[in-house]
Amino acid sequence: MQDAGMLLRVAYEAMKELEIDVIEVLSRCNISEDVLNDKDLRTPNHAQTHFWQVLEDISQDPNIGISLGERMPVFTGQVLQYLFLSSPTFGTGWERATKYFRLISDAASVSINTEADVARLSVNLDGVTEDANRHLNDCLVIGAFKFCQYVTDGEFKATKIAFAHPSPKDITAYTNVFTCPIEFSAADNYIYFDADLLARPSSHAEPELFALHDQLASRKIAKLELQDLVDKVRTVIAQQLESGVVTLESIATELDMKPRMLRAKLAEVDYNFNQILADFRCELSKKLLANTEESIDQIVYLTGFSEPSTFYRAFKRWVQMTPIEYRRSKLADREVKS
Repeated sequence: MQDAGMLLRVAYEAMKELEIDVIEVLSRCNISEDVLNDKDLRTPNHAQTHFWQVLEDISQDPNIGISLGERMPVFTGQVLQYLFLSSPTFGTGWERATKYFRLISDAASVSINTEADVARLSVNLDGVTEDANRHLNDCLVIGAFKFCQYVTDGEFKATKIAFAHPSPKDITAYTNVFTCPIEFSAADNYIYFDADLLARPSSHAEPELFALHDQLASRKIAKLELQDLVDKVRTVIAQQLESGVVTLESIATELDMKPRMLRAKLAEVDYNFNQILADFRCELSKKLLANTEESIDQIVYLTGFSEPSTFYRAFKRWVQMTPIEYRRSKLADREVKS
């Protein structure tokens, strides 16, 4: 599961405003500053826990999720923002956001429920309550709250905020941000508000633009689904690699697809099977050479090559070094750092 790179970019801006050493944060999270400019960037959701642990450690702020959320800019310039603004009503905007929220995150989802005159916006993180992810909860809830205010021109008011995580010892940071009642250890993260707001007309409503933005969001979701296919292909490659027989046909069979269909779908996202296989073998080879003491013969086997000479030629083509030279260079790097 992955999150949109936009989340990292807005967090980056907030960290700078808090005067946190962003270079140190990114370094400890193995993130290059350069990737922040990649408009198609998506980051692994499982890395969130480490990111927030690093951020709390460097900032020494036990409520860094609240602090960061307060300073993060509103999520603008994204297709979901345009869908909201061009929607007939605030409620319609959330209907579309629910459908396309994967553009923001694979791991989170949103939904709206109403009961009598009370509406409840749920920001679902699958019940994640670990302390490191408390900060992520806090930041997402503040982000959703600020976005609601933005798309309603400041009219949005929360009647209660609920968090899935337990209450911290000191809730002052929370009461400083939210003037409404706050609940902890809830079933999920919720923002409660007056249900009448769902019918609030958008001052920017435009049917033709709404349809256009809806189509754009659909295309973006379709592209993500194709990227999912690439990830599935990599997973099956990993499972089949030791057999030494990994082909487009064997992968297609495992995925219950015809080889021609698999080839066509990969081409839609500018991939081809042979390149995916080569990239996977290259990365696995480098990891095994750099981080283990496995013999070259064993690495040849683990990466699915039929014989050492074929492996040597491929590795030299990928890295412009022999496997032995690469292993020695990585060992030298570790000795310098130590």
